Amino acid sequence: MKGVVVGGTASGVGKTVATLAVIEALREAGREVQPAKAGPDFIDPSHHRVVADKPSRTLDLWLEGEAGLRCNYARGEGDVCIVEGVMGLYDGDVSSTAAVAEALELPVVLVVDAAAGMESVAATALGFREYARRVGREVEVAGVIAQRAGGGRHAEGVREALPDSLEYLGRVPPDDRLEIPDRHLGLHMGEQAPVDREALTAAAEGIRADRLLALASEPPGLEDTACPTAGHGGDPSDAATTTPTVAVARDEAFAFLYPAVVERLRELGNVVTVSPLAGDPLGDVDAVYLPGGYPELHLQALADSATLAAVAERAAEGVPVYGECGGFMALCRSLTTADGETAPMAGILPAEVRMHDRYQALDHAELEATHDSPVANAGERVRGHEFHYSSATLDRDARLAFETRRGDGLTGDGDGLLAGRTLGTYCHTHVNSGVFDALVESARASGV
Repeated sequence: MKGVVVGGTASGVGKTVATLAVIEALREAGREVQPAKAGPDFIDPSHHRVVADKPSRTLDLWLEGEAGLRCNYARGEGDVCIVEGVMGLYDGDVSSTAAVAEALELPVVLVVDAAAGMESVAATALGFREYARRVGREVEVAGVIAQRAGGGRHAEGVREALPDSLEYLGRVPPDDRLEIPDRHLGLHMGEQAPVDREALTAAAEGIRADRLLALASEPPGLEDTACPTAGHGGDPSDAATTTPTVAVARDEAFAFLYPAVVERLRELGNVVTVSPLAGDPLGDVDAVYLPGGYPELHLQALADSATLAAVAERAAEGVPVYGECGGFMALCRSLTTADGETAPMAGILPAEVRMHDRYQALDHAELEATHDSPVANAGERVRGHEFHYSSATLDRDARLAFETRRGDGLTGDGDGLLAGRTLGTYCHTHVNSGVFDALVESARASGV
């Protein structure tokens, strides 16, 4: 696929809406669009999925490494890939938008707020392009989308002010219907509050899809990219004599799931999707994965969940269970909202969790295993990211499987609460962390 990175001058400039308008414009032009997101976010990709009708791929150098990032891009399907950036173009110490564009050798389309400017839009864009050269980055800022720009003279003024080296690729009009509303702990997921499609269709008319496609380029050397596999003890698919089945929780309480994770689990075994909110039967599974999400919004349903009760039963039998962030919270004894409402959870892990009004951690993370667990052997390192509004109170004799090398973890210096073959962590991971290969390998080794 050819591709383009949609970067921004700062957080909140309107990258997501501009990206959705670009996706819609390309679809109207008859193109099959593969959306992607630079950075570890789950919210923006959910909006991509609604508009593109295709899962968005995560591109993050910290989570995946350069080879993993290029592999994840190459596994996308479509005529053109539109990569939404994270924060401002150059912001982020381990995986900025500029770093992702550089790794893939893709041109950048810069989203600039034009609500109160014309010539200043051009000056801003020119500064962002020249900054790459000043700091020695191989980043090509090739075009501009004017966010919140009016039509007529306003848009024409922006276009005329741009130098020939920066292409005017259209505008997104000021329209309240294009705003993505705030919600609990951030923005609404795409399925819960999609952008108004009538307004988005109107915005797409202002995007110069033909010129954007002309700028797009194909990352060189993708055909030679070897997709890395990871996990303790090698690739379990090599010597597999059994095909384990992994249950993956998926519903509004457990919605933070990277598509590549499910793809990898399906390469290594069988995957069944269950909804704890619906009380789906767990069945005869060999491992369980509970991703992050919003369990605190569904306290009573999870307290009464036959699915979580079955997870607890299987955990007691020795089935490996792995929970990340919201999944970790659901595996604990209880969960208390910021308003003080408390409900019992699965009761597998010896901790109580409480929500707060402010986030407790937000960063890329790295953990070093100090004990063997279902997802890593002692001495191995796992990379991921943290973003949570809760804190956990652990029992005094609680065992932690990891020391934190970057991030806050559960206790500041530790993460990975371990009880038998159940592990819960605040760290969200991608496939190149190795934990999912290791989880499948643990399922085979458990013999249950």
